[in-house]
Amino acid sequence: MKPLEELERAAVSAGCLAVCGEPMSRHTTFRVGGPADLFLTVLSPEALCLVLKKARDLSIPVMMIGNGSNLLVGDKGIRGCVVLLSGEFTQARRSSDTEIRCGAAVSLAGACNTAKKYNLSGLEFAWGIPGSVGGAVYMNAGAYGGEMRQAVSSVRCMYPEGTIGELRGDELAFGYRHSAFMENGAVITDVTFSLSPGNRDSIALSMEDFYNRRKEKQPLNKPSAGSVFKRPEGYFAGSLIEQCGLKGVSVGGAAVSEKHAGFIINTGGATCADVIGLIEKIQDTVRKETGVSLECEIRRVGEIE
Repeated sequence: MKPLEELERAAVSAGCLAVCGEPMSRHTTFRVGGPADLFLTVLSPEALCLVLKKARDLSIPVMMIGNGSNLLVGDKGIRGCVVLLSGEFTQARRSSDTEIRCGAAVSLAGACNTAKKYNLSGLEFAWGIPGSVGGAVYMNAGAYGGEMRQAVSSVRCMYPEGTIGELRGDELAFGYRHSAFMENGAVITDVTFSLSPGNRDSIALSMEDFYNRRKEKQPLNKPSAGSVFKRPEGYFAGSLIEQCGLKGVSVGGAAVSEKHAGFIINTGGATCADVIGLIEKIQDTVRKETGVSLECEIRRVGEIE
């Protein structure tokens, strides 16, 4: 039996859902990406433990995804196994007077609504960010002056050998669009947020304000991966791109948004190669005209060509 077939059989026996050759374009907000060799939907910590250990024993690479809102997947797809958490990982609850605990697969919208339900403030900035809790913590997502590190108290995770860990404080190594999970190989399973007592109506108004600001300035009606570039020190990437006259510029089906130059949108039928070509064109133009080097915020994964 081939290694992937063996992993698939073991995963299915543990209650996972398995698909071979699943198009990753169905699982990214860019709507771009070729097939994953094996795509597993894992519903419980026990099943995740089995999958990680089995994949390690069979030397099969595993890539975790959340809502796919910060991913650019290669046109030839992803070799090995892609894991999407669901089931028990979608639960959110109050864990103390001022804390909520969310599974990694809970959407940020779900986390925000849970906090609001219990009159807890501190996650309003995340309302409208189209990611999962796990993905947001992985990259320390943020907007409008807020970041995950301001609200996260602790993170439980699972290592490739199946052992459980819990990181808190400096162990999380939060930085600008960075966390310890980018290096330690652990899978985020659930997150505890430490928040402040608030008023539900005031929290709701703040959430609505953040969403309206996004709606006004961002192309929310088009497939994209959000802000393409990290904020260069002393500048705003979108302003630099607009300054260089790049709004509306396109490569194939990928185009710089007319609404917000920091976004690349899929205008229809865009490929990963189109997006990469446009990214490189933007980087080259901005570097030549302003001297500023733009670094990508979105993650490139899989085989490009």
